[in-house]
Amino acid sequence: MNIKNRVEKLRELMQENQMDAYIIPSFDAHQSEYIAEHWKCREWISGFTGSAGTVVITLNDAGLWTDGRYYIQAEKQLENSGIRLFRMVDPGVPFYSEWLADVLNEGSVVGFDGNVFSIDMVKKMEEDLKAKGIELKMDQDFIGDLWEDRPEIPKGSIFTHDVNYAGKSRVEKLNEVRAEMKNKGANYYILTSLDDIAWLLNIRGNDVPNNPVAIANVIVAEHKCYLFIDSCKVPALVKSELEAEGIEVRENDEIQTFLENLSHEDVVILDTNKTSIRLFNAINEQTKKIESPNITTNLKAIKNDVEIKKLKWCEIKDGLAMVKFIKWLKHFVDKEEITEITAEEKLENFRSEQEGFVGPSFDTIAGYKEHAAMMHYKANQESQHTLNNEGLFLIDSGGQYYDGTTDITRTIVLGKLTEEQKRDFTLVLKGFIALSSVKYLYGATGSNLDVLARQPIWQYGLDYKCGTGHGVGFFLNVHEGPQSIRSTNHVTLEKGMIVTNEPGIYLEGKYGIRIENMMLVVEDEKTEFGQFMKFEAVTYCPIDLAGINKDMLTESEKQWLNNYHQEVYTKLAPYLNEEESAWLREETKEIE
Repeated sequence: MNIKNRVEKLRELMQENQMDAYIIPSFDAHQSEYIAEHWKCREWISGFTGSAGTVVITLNDAGLWTDGRYYIQAEKQLENSGIRLFRMVDPGVPFYSEWLADVLNEGSVVGFDGNVFSIDMVKKMEEDLKAKGIELKMDQDFIGDLWEDRPEIPKGSIFTHDVNYAGKSRVEKLNEVRAEMKNKGANYYILTSLDDIAWLLNIRGNDVPNNPVAIANVIVAEHKCYLFIDSCKVPALVKSELEAEGIEVRENDEIQTFLENLSHEDVVILDTNKTSIRLFNAINEQTKKIESPNITTNLKAIKNDVEIKKLKWCEIKDGLAMVKFIKWLKHFVDKEEITEITAEEKLENFRSEQEGFVGPSFDTIAGYKEHAAMMHYKANQESQHTLNNEGLFLIDSGGQYYDGTTDITRTIVLGKLTEEQKRDFTLVLKGFIALSSVKYLYGATGSNLDVLARQPIWQYGLDYKCGTGHGVGFFLNVHEGPQSIRSTNHVTLEKGMIVTNEPGIYLEGKYGIRIENMMLVVEDEKTEFGQFMKFEAVTYCPIDLAGINKDMLTESEKQWLNNYHQEVYTKLAPYLNEEESAWLREETKEIE
């Protein structure tokens, strides 16, 4: 069945059920960014494979709403599908529920699967559609009816994430959560986001590619914690370990009944951005509900001393894999056939040689020439380029290790560059250095600092259509909140948080450039004006000197780069052989 046929079949179902529009988001039942195959309904109906986007089908029109990271990719993947692209971040483009309010008649009916819509999403839709009296039907899993060979919900086994890595026991973490529940006057806390559950209970799983999480839900009570999960996923040893610490394991589908049986005296905390409307509607109507961001999200974001120490060692291992890869690539690019895919596989091989490596932390973006202009390009056998000794190769990748999660981008010079390429490489580097080296007063947020990385790029009338950085989990999701470096993020950057720094320039049809490190938020000096903060780079890998127009760098920028490269060499050289160490010395030599 091609995309057009699938859309037509969906429209037939809509007509049978007197429905005027149907909405398919990117999410699973836990509002995850990365999802198991079972929930890739939006991809199935549209052919668009990006991680973010919503499809809306009406009886005579269809649209996909996605953000700037995916405009180029979406244009290509939606060709001849009959689904239009709505460039969601562009000025004047309506949100999908605003668009529906505009195109639908009064009293129309809009359907969707309430399992995969958060409370906040539904509130927004209700607000946008109420003027026209449009009815929402929230129990319609039409894609499930149509998708004949739909993959099952994963049933991978969970395992314990040792406290030697985690730094805090699950009992300590539960006590912290309960203290916050008490402050808010609640005796129950519903937790549905998979990375929060994994962090809270010191468990990991393999239900979602690249994300060591397990499909489950949790309810924390005053003296007990309930883990709702398919019992076949919990090995006997793990179950007895959990139960010894007051965590009762129940079947995943029992959560609905549990919520229905709460009383009018109970008070429940839930995150309306993460909890599905289906679970919300299951809660006893008389139970008081407190809407609050997940308690665990802030706790998880601030890494403890053990996690920080482990991560720094993890980053050394990851840096060694990157150095071996870049050396190999530069040596062999004009001697043997290397494609985007074989390069990606080679880097994963180097990572797999490192102790504690579990797998990639996301699908590697390995883009040569114009492919790198697509921010989330994924090479395949048909589209991939063969690399040769000219131009730029961008590789954005990361690893999951028992002792941390990594995320790094390097743009590698494979041969002769144009003046424009060198200029743009240097502009990205200048933005990268500006954010890396900032000293700022405590209280600043990502929205305050985002402009630093963009300023040198803006000077040339250029920009990048994404945030500058995001939080990173610890042997967890590569994208982690609440903090990020973007104009819309207003979360204070706290000591112990991790953020990435990844400005870029992407010129459609030509090339893409990005440089990315992970950084730790640390304290600087304290004066009568307050506590000053700074970032410490925890990614150790050279930045390609061959891409830089030195005349564009200030003395302080050169000094920062030289200091960074000195640290990279000092950290990595002891673990390299003589030939590798000599190569790294050359790649990190001082520039004047």
